[in-house]
Amino acid sequence: MMGRQAGDQSRFLYLFNLEDRVPPNHLLRRINPTVTQVLVEVREKLRPLYSEIGRPSIDPELMLRMLIVGYCYGLRSERRLCEEVELHLAYRWFCRLDLEDKVPDHSTFSVNRHGRFRDGDIFRQLFEAVVRACMNAGLVKGEGFAVDASVIEADASRYHAKTPDEIDWSEPKRQTRAVTEFLSALDDDDSNDERKIPKVISPADPCSAWTAKANKRVQFGYGLNYLIDIENAVIVDVEATPARTYDEVAATKTMIERTEERLDLKPSRLAADTAYGTGAFLGWLIGASITPHIPVWERPDRTKGMFSRYDFVFDKEKNEYTCPNGKTLRTTGEVYKGRTIRYRSSTFDCRPCPLKSKCCPNPSPNKIVTRDVNERARDYARSLKDTTEFERSRNERKRVEMRFAHLKTHHRFERMRLRGLSGARDEFHLAAIVQNLKTLANHIWRPPPNMSAAYTA
Repeated sequence: MMGRQAGDQSRFLYLFNLEDRVPPNHLLRRINPTVTQVLVEVREKLRPLYSEIGRPSIDPELMLRMLIVGYCYGLRSERRLCEEVELHLAYRWFCRLDLEDKVPDHSTFSVNRHGRFRDGDIFRQLFEAVVRACMNAGLVKGEGFAVDASVIEADASRYHAKTPDEIDWSEPKRQTRAVTEFLSALDDDDSNDERKIPKVISPADPCSAWTAKANKRVQFGYGLNYLIDIENAVIVDVEATPARTYDEVAATKTMIERTEERLDLKPSRLAADTAYGTGAFLGWLIGASITPHIPVWERPDRTKGMFSRYDFVFDKEKNEYTCPNGKTLRTTGEVYKGRTIRYRSSTFDCRPCPLKSKCCPNPSPNKIVTRDVNERARDYARSLKDTTEFERSRNERKRVEMRFAHLKTHHRFERMRLRGLSGARDEFHLAAIVQNLKTLANHIWRPPPNMSAAYTA
């Protein structure tokens, strides 16, 4: 006989303890000790941003805990996050809300994220506090770092791309925080910077970059730059940039210098892909006493059957090249576009040369070979390519790529919700905070004795 639930009246009184309803192995329970520790430091730094008079504000610790919950479980819509915290017992427990406590309104998040939290650089301080907790737990070795960038699609339609001349920034609908940030950055930039104004920009989020790097289709995006310690894939620094390779490589210098200044961490080697193998960056790394385990970015030969620049032998002492026919190419020493030095052959040597058709065909009267001003650094990086240490770093570099895959798959972080470079910076810091908290929790958490016995039974 089919059973039937008896009665439909609710009980008037319940003996209920929220603490007992959160399992010991729940993620939020495991990260809670670290979050509690780091928020004590942040609370003191937030105090000057709040007035001593007026109505009591919402506890900033509550808002930060709710944001951590949101980025842990991919609840990046603030309205949805408030609804989930209202209903989910574990979320309430982590946020230190009792069953009868009121959840803040979603509009409060916007005011604080764009106001007090950003003015106080709170997310950056919270991130560094979590990194120090990882260091104290022995998760950061500080010997080898890896760097990479991943494109996150901006909150801007790729179908509304415009050239700068097409946009009237004085229109009322353009008076947004993202536009103000973009125009302020233009005023602060060097007037001689050739890369100051991009050719295509988004009217909604002009700080984002027009790129085809992600998903093989053009879109507006930001570069999520991670600098990780290879030992346990702890993210030691994070930086937001427009999704351009030039900006991503420049951000790596910023992250390495900042990590040394604030956390007293400096790697002995850095692993990265070919995009970071430019002469300027390799020279900077060697100057900073960091071994570059990075493939050198090489220019491909333009035409098949022609001599490449590697067929010309360079003499360091004489500072000249020798062509395959034994003739000399010399230079005036002038640096071209700040990157290369040109070596030219004599027209009298090239004109009767039997190899001219494979070297400098008509109408070129002579041969020009360019040499990077940091070619010594490039040669040094090439010499490391076949070493065992380089091969090990190449395999370990995949750990930073796994960080991006985990973020997009498990945290559903594939598109920005905030606009502007400062908005991207806030979102990336929160993503890195959550990933480091999970790494730390998985390392230090051990199940209680009764749970271990249940697993072994």
